[in-house]
Amino acid sequence: MSSCKTLIRTSLLCLEFKVRSPNTTIRHFSASLSPHPGLRLKTHKPPSISRHYNGVEGAISLENSEEMVPQNVTPEVLGNSSKETIEVLLSKDKDDIARLMKFERRPGNDSGYINDHKPNRWFPYLDEVKAGDMCLNSAEVLEALDPYIMETRKDRFLNVVNNRSYSVCLVVEGLSDFGNVSAAFRSADALGLQSVHVVSRDGSKRYKDNRHVSMGAEKWLDIELWNSTKECFEILKSRGYRIATTHLGMDAVSLYDVDWSCPTAIVVGNEHRGISNEALDLSDLHCSIPMRGMVDSFNVSVAAGLLMHHAVYDRNLRMGCHGDLTLEERQILLAEFYLRHNTNSISIANEYAKRKTASSLEIISPTLQEK
Repeated sequence: MSSCKTLIRTSLLCLEFKVRSPNTTIRHFSASLSPHPGLRLKTHKPPSISRHYNGVEGAISLENSEEMVPQNVTPEVLGNSSKETIEVLLSKDKDDIARLMKFERRPGNDSGYINDHKPNRWFPYLDEVKAGDMCLNSAEVLEALDPYIMETRKDRFLNVVNNRSYSVCLVVEGLSDFGNVSAAFRSADALGLQSVHVVSRDGSKRYKDNRHVSMGAEKWLDIELWNSTKECFEILKSRGYRIATTHLGMDAVSLYDVDWSCPTAIVVGNEHRGISNEALDLSDLHCSIPMRGMVDSFNVSVAAGLLMHHAVYDRNLRMGCHGDLTLEERQILLAEFYLRHNTNSISIANEYAKRKTASSLEIISPTLQEK
């Protein structure tokens, strides 16, 4: 034991390392008895990615929000959803949450049909996003941001968008344990659901910080907050959704007997009180998960995950796939993901819009002079 202690002491004495003080002065700490003064412990900052695009130069990484933005781009002070916990998000009002979604959205009760041949299928976004004093469409956003995103990340975005759907959405009503909300959000993202809804009940904000549970899924989801179950259900029905509440009553239908190819909102309730009577009365059907053990219920986040998983599985069997967005819708959602990727994305889009405006003025000016 004493020899081990001696070895540890000797190893520590052999180290020389550098520490940068707050005033950026370099101080050297070395042991006077160190036989190896050349040995150092260093920390290495990951390299940034340098790119050039239309005269805008700079070292920028959209993987890291701390990197610098390109020259001549003024950073915009916007909520960086990559650093927001779900607790912070759900403590905001509806307008604050809506601003996290970049593209212009349709009114809540607008049918949102982009494809006239697909009735009763909601898609929330217009092909328009504000960039400074201008508006860009999805094609322009993709053109502006494409050079600043790594190829592997772009491939990941494209794969996710191709498997996304708004035809099944999740509604959590009055959950008080925020770990359950976080886990449900994570399952929704992993299974390809894009839309989630949170209904506040009794004004409860007793949420815990469980971002490690959600794994940042909230950044990529469309989150909508509602003050009442009635308001939430009315809007969802106007968008063409059938409301399916989880319930163990005599009139409940097994989730295996439900046709999930129809646009459906899956509603899960409070951990202790379950679904509210109001939600049960306003819903279109009650569904349950068959139980084979002594207990008669699952944890609410587990139940939500099982319901969503079976819905996606059933849609794959009936339709051949879960993702059902049109080409135009996929392009808009892909551009939305590009903008959410990092707060610098907004600044780059704004700079792109400025260059586009300046270029248009340069073309118009000689024409006017000729006239």
